[in-house]
Amino acid sequence: MENKYKHIMLDIETMGNSSYSSIVSIGAVKFDINTGDTGDEFYINIDLQSCIDLGLGISASTVMWWMEQSDEARKGLTSGNVVSITEALKMFAEFCDEDCEIWGNSARFDCGILGNAYNKAGIPIPWDFRNERCVRTLTSFAPDIKRNYPDNGVKHNALSDCYFQIGYCSTIWNSLRN
Repeated sequence: MENKYKHIMLDIETMGNSSYSSIVSIGAVKFDINTGDTGDEFYINIDLQSCIDLGLGISASTVMWWMEQSDEARKGLTSGNVVSITEALKMFAEFCDEDCEIWGNSARFDCGILGNAYNKAGIPIPWDFRNERCVRTLTSFAPDIKRNYPDNGVKHNALSDCYFQIGYCSTIWNSLRN
């Protein structure tokens, strides 16, 4: 029987926008693209110093951008369990199913930066590169759906962003199929 939740929506929050940026949180939700139904979720905050120690960078302009975000979004980066980047990568690898399709809001950003962190840490990337899917590409086929889709979550919270992206992606997916 096929796993209903073979898709994983991924969202990361970073301290830069280059390929080797420090990652401060990882959010992911298993979902069914056809229905928008969601399954297991993953969320972890990451110790920034552990990213720097691994050789991941920080951009001053991104730090300044974070200072302009909501208190709720900023506080979300330091609340709860905070682990090292290597521990977070291992935990996320356990969350991923072997044949999962992993969606990122630009495969080069979410999947690319996370993949580079795996490489730096010497940990195998837990998804097949052929299974990377791009939210932005799908959205380009029906941009009005995303533009008009209600976002009731915390902007720039990795887990909240995953649920928002799942909602409009499933709606776009179905509009294209019908």
